[in-house]
Order: sequence, then C-alpha cells, then structure tokens
Amino acid sequence: MLQIDDLTHVYPNGQRALDGVTLRIGKGLFGLLGPNGAGKSTLMRCCATLQTPTAGHIRFDDIDVLAEPQALRRTLGYLPQDFGVYPRVSAYDMLDHMAVLKGFSDGRARKAEVERLLEQVNLWAVRKKALAGFSGGMRQRFGIAQALLGDPGLIIVDEPTAGLDPEERNRFLNLLAEVGEDRVVLLSTHIVEDVADLCQAMAIIAEGRIVQQGAPQSLMQSLAGRIWIKTIGKSELAALRAERTVISTRLSGGRTVVHVLSDADPGDGFEPFAGTLEDVYFCALHDARAA
Repeated sequence: MLQIDDLTHVYPNGQRALDGVTLRIGKGLFGLLGPNGAGKSTLMRCCATLQTPTAGHIRFDDIDVLAEPQALRRTLGYLPQDFGVYPRVSAYDMLDHMAVLKGFSDGRARKAEVERLLEQVNLWAVRKKALAGFSGGMRQRFGIAQALLGDPGLIIVDEPTAGLDPEERNRFLNLLAEVGEDRVVLLSTHIVEDVADLCQAMAIIAEGRIVQQGAPQSLMQSLAGRIWIKTIGKSELAALRAERTVISTRLSGGRTVVHVLSDADPGDGFEPFAGTLEDVYFCALHDARAA
C-alpha cells in the first residue's frame, strides 16, 4: 500500500505544484489523470525519492519514504517521462549494465533476469540491436524492462504512452496490465483512455489538488442522467456557454457537438448521454477551475 498524506510542494519561485495531496493506492494499476502542468510529474518525483516535498508524508508498506529513501529504492521501479540510454549500446548490454547498477552481482542470476525481462517485454528478437534504432514503443518497453529489474513492489510510470502510435500504445498498455497484477503500479497520464482501459482505481489532479478519485466505473455512474448532448452551429456556442454548464465540445461534420452538465432535462433539443470517463474528467476540471 502506498500512502500519501497532505503532500505539498512549493518551488522557489512560489509556484505551488502540490497542494495537500492525500491518496491511498493498493495493488494493481492506479491512474493519476490530469492536464499538463497539473502537478503529476512533481508527485511522481516525490514518490520516487527524486524530489523532497515541502510538507507531508509518504509511506510504502512499512517504509517511511521521506526518511528512508534508500529503503524504497530497493523495491522501486521507475519509468520517467524522458529517460536516457546509451544509443549505440544494444538492448541486452544496456539492460545487463542496469542490472549491475541494481545490485545483481552474480553473473548467472543477472543473465537469467535480463533474458527473462527481454522475453517478457517482447524485445528478445532485437536484443542485439542498438537502442538508437528502436521505435518509441520499443524504447518504452525497454524502459519497463529496466523498471522491473529486481522484482520491485512499487512501479511508477510517468506519461508512458505520449507519442506512441495506436498499435504500440495498445501493446504497451497490455504489458502494464500484466505486470500490475501483483504489485502497486502508479500510472501518470493526461490520456483518458489509458485510465479507462486499465485502472481499477484513479484520481484526477488539477492545479496541484486531487479533485476527484474512485473507481472509473463508479465515477462514470455518478454522472448518470446528468450529461446531455446537442449538435449546434459554431455561431451558437457562445450564447449556449452563457446559459448552460458546457463541459466539452468537439467538431463533427462541420458542426459542434456540445456536452452540458445538468441535473434536469435542459430541453431545447438536448438528448441524454451516458457519461464516459472523459465526461468525468471534464466535469472535474470545470469544477476545479470554477472554484
């Protein structure tokens, strides 16, 4: 169990990146969803012992993370948003090098671990290929392989699917679901579908604060009967915004599909719509910005 209590971080320039974040994260995939600049990466870095927060507490099982960072690092796997590798080194040699840094001193055990992980992330066939020649998805799968070294109890992945094509994104998410069955996996993303497809629990962060949390299905059910849609002309949007709580819009066939939040039927041609996780997300952001 990862426990985060009243975590706050203020940068020297006065920016409050985290503002009293409290979360309880059990085994399985937990999605942290939020727009760019919401504080996701700051929270990830604090949990990964790369940054000391201004105030608050973090515990993982019986480890006080802020007081004993080295103890956490022994059971941590971390895939940052951007990670560096030696581009001319092969995948096998790079992972072997990282295994040495992780503490695998026995050559036979290290060889078995490296080979197992390359098989697990489906990179065995290209193990001798230089990392410079890897696609974005292959690099991310290599990143998960290095994060899994030593069988960590906590894995933190920060924006792992940004920039991946649909096929590689699907392959990577399936891999995450597989490794998240028996350990705590904290997944940070701004892509709603990543959370909807994978996570048993989630939280939405905006402006450094947790504004919504729970099981994705329960959060979607909470919007039952409250989301209404209508297709309008672009010129009608400004007037509609003045009258209704518009949470999202999208263009379709040259016209604008509008989602509004209303506890009662707004009439005027609006139709009921079963809320999706994207609607939950936009509602949470709307409320946070209004507050």
